Amino acid sequence: MPEAHSNSTLSDVAREANVSVSTASRVLNGLAEKYRISRATAQLVRDSADKLGFRPSQVARSLRLKRTGLFGIIVPDLSNPFFSSIARSVTVAAEAEGFSAILADSGGSVEKEKNLIDQLTTRSVEALIVCPVGLDFEHLENVHQQGIPLVVVDRCKAKSSMVQVTSDHITGTRTAMDLLLRNGHRHIGVLQGIAGTLPCDQRLQGVKEALAEVGVRLHPVMVAGNEFSYESGYESARKLLTTNPQITALFAMSTPNAFGAYQAAIELGLRVPDDLSLVCFDDVAFADFMQVPLTTVSQDVLELGRLAASLVIDQLSQGKSPVQKMHKVPVTLLNRASVGKMSLS
Repeated sequence: MPEAHSNSTLSDVAREANVSVSTASRVLNGLAEKYRISRATAQLVRDSADKLGFRPSQVARSLRLKRTGLFGIIVPDLSNPFFSSIARSVTVAAEAEGFSAILADSGGSVEKEKNLIDQLTTRSVEALIVCPVGLDFEHLENVHQQGIPLVVVDRCKAKSSMVQVTSDHITGTRTAMDLLLRNGHRHIGVLQGIAGTLPCDQRLQGVKEALAEVGVRLHPVMVAGNEFSYESGYESARKLLTTNPQITALFAMSTPNAFGAYQAAIELGLRVPDDLSLVCFDDVAFADFMQVPLTTVSQDVLELGRLAASLVIDQLSQGKSPVQKMHKVPVTLLNRASVGKMSLS
């Protein structure tokens, strides 16, 4: 076999042979017969590898012989304290059990996330913990079907055979909304995150359930936003507050959303909490150091990471996926100073 070109990858071989990355990996690691890959397909993969000068790494081959003790952790944005805290928690928990972690940032790109999964699963990791970017989980389902221990964290899928860890979004949101409702607020705007993701959809469900209990329907014009970001929170808050002047409170689906909304309120001449109450899901650094400390629903980020690591380790030690697939971590309402009382009249 010729020497491998510096830019030749397993994905290149799979593309050349018109097969999946997992099929190419199994053939080149001598597992074609075990996975009942036809001789013709196996030869096509080997021929493609020869053509491209690709050699399977020795580290990847070692996975068939012994444990490497490596986890792969993929998050969409390491600059976001929520994801960096999860990654840190996973790392600490893994190291306590004799594992090490390879940390990767997908940069919010689904394609990069897929490439990182290919690179990690065909080289050195024994298991993956992924905080997904998008709504299409097909590539994650493929990893799961290959028998690679996998745990999905945060942006989960409502119905899946994969092991998933997330916060109790509905209960947490209802607790925050109940606080606003007890203080007399009935015109409540919602700054949402990425529609279609489980956290966003379940938080919106919690809003609707809480309002329904007091006979209020959430009108679509009272919902705005499409990201869990500062920019989305700022722009959406300005839109809601200028087009719906009756709004007396905002529920933000993330702390960055809330920070953006707070700035928008200042620019519109609204005082928090005198003129506008503000509460959000999530609790990151500086939420309690604002000029008006922010009332938040705090996610137990450390427990999310610890539980994810524990579930992966259990899969490795037991050789099978646990019966319970969805794991919800309790949340806590931190009632600070950003909610004011309204007259019910």
